[in-house]
Amino acid sequence: MTVVATKYLYERGAAESRPPPKNLQASAWQKLTDHSLSLFLLVTGLCWVGVYLHADPESKWGQVVGNVLSEWTQILALVLMTKRSIRTQERVTNNLLEQMSGRTGFRPCQSRRG
Repeated sequence: MTVVATKYLYERGAAESRPPPKNLQASAWQKLTDHSLSLFLLVTGLCWVGVYLHADPESKWGQVVGNVLSEWTQILALVLMTKRSIRTQERVTNNLLEQMSGRTGFRPCQSRRG
């Protein structure tokens, strides 16, 4: 499921995500598109919480749902931690470039990202 979600949904800054179609890059759609993987995991995770609350934890089905819910939570946490790490790395890089641009003769190379 994770492979399918990362193939078809987008996460801003993730190398695995393909770029969104140009017609989806309007302001409201941009926010939704940038975080669609996180939103998908959150919504489906809430569905699994609902199923788990109605299942008997002692039954086989309850154990399966509990394991799925645990894995889903771990995947969501991994996505959120990766997003935070990427944002921090971008901030540090931007600060370094600003500091170095004050030096004489320094010109940063052009980024390949759009």
